[in-house]
Amino acid sequence: MRLGKPGKLIRLSKSCLSLREKESVMKVLNKEFLGMGEEVSLFEKKLSIFFNRSVVCVANGTAALQLALQAAGLKLGDEVLVPSLTYLSSYQAISAIGAVPVSCDVELNSATIDIDDAQKKISKKTRAIMPVHYAGGVGNLSEVYKFAKKFKIRIIEDAAHAFGTKYKNKLIGSQGDIVCFSFDGIKNITSGEGGCVVTNDKKVLNSIQDSRLLGIKGDSKKRYNNKRSWVPEVREQGWRYHMSNIMAAIGIVQLKRFKILSKKRQNLAKYYDKKLLAETKIKIFKQDYNNVVPHIYPIRIPGLKKRADLINSLTIKGIQSGFHYYPNHMLSFYKSSIKLKKTEKIFPELLSLPLHPDISKKEVDYITKTLIKILPNFIKS
Repeated sequence: MRLGKPGKLIRLSKSCLSLREKESVMKVLNKEFLGMGEEVSLFEKKLSIFFNRSVVCVANGTAALQLALQAAGLKLGDEVLVPSLTYLSSYQAISAIGAVPVSCDVELNSATIDIDDAQKKISKKTRAIMPVHYAGGVGNLSEVYKFAKKFKIRIIEDAAHAFGTKYKNKLIGSQGDIVCFSFDGIKNITSGEGGCVVTNDKKVLNSIQDSRLLGIKGDSKKRYNNKRSWVPEVREQGWRYHMSNIMAAIGIVQLKRFKILSKKRQNLAKYYDKKLLAETKIKIFKQDYNNVVPHIYPIRIPGLKKRADLINSLTIKGIQSGFHYYPNHMLSFYKSSIKLKKTEKIFPELLSLPLHPDISKKEVDYITKTLIKILPNFIKS
């Protein structure tokens, strides 16, 4: 690809697949059993080995969050502390069960939840906190757990960005209360769509195993053997949120390739840091990329104006970019009168640059050189 050629974008994110994933899917198609069955069971077993904990796979990361909240016992009107600077799915998972997302501010250096602000939002209705691992980093996760212990609330980690990240030398998901991952098409590993919940809480695991299959008691074990329950026993609200064999077939291969895929992400992020660290017009989120596996590469540009025009100018030059995310407390459905000073400071400055395993260092050179060259046109004087 000639860099910057019109119509040939360096994509912001993409699915990175090999022939092995395609062959694995074809094997499932040839079996002609596409729903939840043996492949899902195998994927869960391999993930359980990876995390050294029990795992339940579901249809997507949003479903993982929603089912985890439901299984943790949250009900209508209960409140969940969550950073506003996150993808809409975090909020939708909370409101889907009738609970209320309570918008919290973020730390400037990590864009993860600000515990001091969260403490101001505690009420008698608070039942859980949902830290979001922004861009693969987890911020001061120990403080989140101290906070939750103090106020006796559950923790549902939104780890959609953080598959493979380590905190204090331990894999995210290998410890903690309830940890939810996403395997959608552009995540650190993909199963096309999909997600999983990791926890030691057997009650939560058992509940999710049933609720992902319309609440039918014990149907998971039958599905693993390519069978089903003809006389359903239902004791709780369920959803059609199970993973399919096609998804699992992709995920199994991606998990095998993860060491290579994660190393590429880490090396690219390190290289971006090297190219941008000295730029006074740009602020980077300083991460330890020996332990953090980044899902996205966001930067801050203080004084940025007309971000949409900057994104369009980069697109014309063959570079796809974007921003993560639009604050949820500013959306009409979740709008509130609260002011989140740090979130509202960071949001207008954000720009996400292309990051995925199919990008080369040569392309990073082109991206950073182009950005640095045109950036002065989009900064307030």
